[in-house]
Amino acid sequence: MKNLLQLANSLDIYQNLIYYTTMSEVGRITNTNQYGEPIMNCNDLIELVYQGYDINKVKVNDDRVEKYNTIVEDLALDWPTIKKLTDIDININDYDRALQSDWYMPESYKNMDIEKYIRNLASETNEKQRVEQELILYKKYSILDVLRFLVYLIDTMKEHNIVWGVGRGSSVSSYVLYLLGVHKVDSIKYGLDVTDFLKDK
Repeated sequence: MKNLLQLANSLDIYQNLIYYTTMSEVGRITNTNQYGEPIMNCNDLIELVYQGYDINKVKVNDDRVEKYNTIVEDLALDWPTIKKLTDIDININDYDRALQSDWYMPESYKNMDIEKYIRNLASETNEKQRVEQELILYKKYSILDVLRFLVYLIDTMKEHNIVWGVGRGSSVSSYVLYLLGVHKVDSIKYGLDVTDFLKDK
């Protein structure tokens, strides 16, 4: 706790705003900038540090960041350094594409052959046909990484005995998501059309 108080004092933390780019590790989001980066009250930074989260992607909108990082380096403190928020010289569409290529998950999940993984989950002929139909759409919309992340997310929740819901909205029409365990609604059994979820334009 002493280290946390020192951290707060060195940055005058109550006056700062931080941007944290990993949505799964933020506290409460009060606002976002034009790039969709969450703007958070700096008390949340202290909370993240206190809970042991990796804050390497934190960016602080304060000129005293360099002073704080210098203190950490000079005193050889076992504290994370913090990046200073700077203007992003890139258009929003390019920025969005860049973020989509940098998912916050272990390399083993990033590099997994997700199509093969999903195909192996289907056993009956009609299941395999449905999987192929859906994979075409997932590839069309360039969201195979979403499926990789969902495998990681579900594995993590299972590991920590976290319970999630039965399913919600049009996503339950995806048989692929059913096979991955995202929801528990068998879209083949109930005759749900995947294009209710992934529009086949």
